[in-house]
Amino acid sequence: MEVMRAAEEKRPRLRRLADKLGGIYTPVALAFAGIAWAVSGDPTRFLSVVVVATPCPLIIAIPVAIIGAISLAAKRGIIVKNPVALEQIQLCRTAIYDKTGTLTYGEPSLVEETLSAGYAKDEILELAASLEMYSKHPLAYALQGAAQKRHLALIEVSEVSEKPGHGLTGRLQGKIVEVVGRKTMLQNKLMEATVQNDEGGLECFVIIDGKLAARYRFRDAPRSESPSFIQHLGPRHAFDHQMIISGDRESEVRYLAEAVGITEIHAGKSPEEKLTLVRQETARAKTLYIGDGINDAPAMLAATVGIAIGQNCDVTSEAASVVVMENSLRLVDEFMHISERMGRIAMQSAVGGMLLSVVGMAVAATGHLPPVAGAVTQEVIDLLSILNALRVSFPPKILSDV
Repeated sequence: MEVMRAAEEKRPRLRRLADKLGGIYTPVALAFAGIAWAVSGDPTRFLSVVVVATPCPLIIAIPVAIIGAISLAAKRGIIVKNPVALEQIQLCRTAIYDKTGTLTYGEPSLVEETLSAGYAKDEILELAASLEMYSKHPLAYALQGAAQKRHLALIEVSEVSEKPGHGLTGRLQGKIVEVVGRKTMLQNKLMEATVQNDEGGLECFVIIDGKLAARYRFRDAPRSESPSFIQHLGPRHAFDHQMIISGDRESEVRYLAEAVGITEIHAGKSPEEKLTLVRQETARAKTLYIGDGINDAPAMLAATVGIAIGQNCDVTSEAASVVVMENSLRLVDEFMHISERMGRIAMQSAVGGMLLSVVGMAVAATGHLPPVAGAVTQEVIDLLSILNALRVSFPPKILSDV
């Protein structure tokens, strides 16, 4: 939470499209009106030009387009929490991914068991799965699933504790059982020589009463749409840089990166390190961060646009600009298409409305459009801009390339 607060304090401040266009249009309109008054000597000309030049296409049409896009996204299971994301994602050039649950299904399965001498396979799995009932880590679910497949009865845990970064410890049937990672094993000098340099796959170790009992290895399959999503971001959405930032071991992250077509990886990163990396990338170009876990929340705040996949974590959903309700990269692509279409129609409505207003201003400056007629003309222009903006809420035939 402290890392979250630090990220929030330095969250990028983004200018809205209407602010940018308004910053140009308003002084130009006032200058035009002043020139008409000065040349003609008639203050009514100034009034006529200002009435026609009212920037309603900016004030109304762009918000209508944004609301239409939010509505369409909600119908597709995409919750837009920060409307600025609809405008900014079109400008993002760097895509940053978490690994587990984002590019993979987040459902690792047990693929290998290595037991120390004197320990029974089912007994150790039973103890480990019983302890892992108190964890929300993806590997915990994998161990419990493996125990269920073997119809093993889970044991009551009398004590349990979890130190950050050091796995789970508990007392079961009078034994002290620990389920830890490689880092803890190396720190406690319990790693056997045969596996010290083994860099393959997700893994955990079971320690019973201070002795290594078993090593479990897992594999988490890439999402079926991950390769096509990654490959199409460059040619279709103008992304020129993609990377994975993960807390998992380098071997597992590299395995996934090769499977989906990403060359740059940063493995074994803590939430603080993820935050630092995202800030560095955001300083170079606008960034899109896609993740699903609590460790991704600070990085999402630091990115230009943060998208949370699924509803696995309330903290992550709170930090994200956009929440995709289903675990699907296809919906992320749909959001990009909704954003692009919204931007295109919003620009048509705003710029088209302003151009029509400029024509009306020119007519008013010559004295052929009195203030009342100018007001009516401006209302017609506003209505046309709003009706055009409303098209955003109607879905096109194709919303995704994935």
